[in-house]
Amino acid sequence: MPETNYATDLALLTDAAYRAGEIALRHFRNAPQVWHKPGDAGPVTEADLEVDTMLREYLTAARPDYGWLSEETEDDTARLATKRVFIVDPIDGTRSFIEGQETWSHSLAIAEEGKVIAAAVFLPVRDRLYGATLGSGATKDGTLMETSQRQGLTDAHVLATRPNMEAQHWRSLPRITRHHRPSLAYRMCLVAEGRYDAMLTLRDAWEWDIAAGTLIAAEAGATVTDQRGAPIRFNAPDPASDGVIAANPTLHSAIRGALR
Repeated sequence: MPETNYATDLALLTDAAYRAGEIALRHFRNAPQVWHKPGDAGPVTEADLEVDTMLREYLTAARPDYGWLSEETEDDTARLATKRVFIVDPIDGTRSFIEGQETWSHSLAIAEEGKVIAAAVFLPVRDRLYGATLGSGATKDGTLMETSQRQGLTDAHVLATRPNMEAQHWRSLPRITRHHRPSLAYRMCLVAEGRYDAMLTLRDAWEWDIAAGTLIAAEAGATVTDQRGAPIRFNAPDPASDGVIAANPTLHSAIRGALR
């Protein structure tokens, strides 16, 4: 397969993200049809499915040699044999979308041999675009970003759900200010932007939720690992990581040291 420039791949993801936003906004706050996935796996709307279909057709037509992994498409192990793979969440934060909130996103990434090399996260309601390519930094609406430089956990502003801050997970509970956003991809972008000091989730995290955000945060200066401190490899046979921690290197180390 001929090599494709990372910037060209990012341009493709960006265009696809804008197209996804146009579809999603037609359904947003317009009583979209909602179904509930088996096994308490959460809701899915007609917008999720329409966006997924468009993205799959548009992106794989542009890059027919790339594999495909999406929350809303039945997994095909053929992706494991491809050098590059699209990793997509058509709508990250579906519950937020259903409730008419603003902070859901489209999360699009391309991984090459386990590493994300191009990523876009788009919030259509706010017309906010985050992007990154491997080795070239991360941007918000075209402006380079940098993580917070906070050095310790005390008084840090951390994006995490309430169960992550229960005492059994910590050697001693840190004194932090906890915040939440429904989209994991957006949480990672907010760390990249420096608006929050860290994000963490101690539950398994699906690749489509975190692939784009992992590159964006890392290119802004964050260390991003699973909860055990191991690098996250993408396009895995079981496409989930053992949690996620994202923060500048010093704060990341402090979080790892405080966890059991």
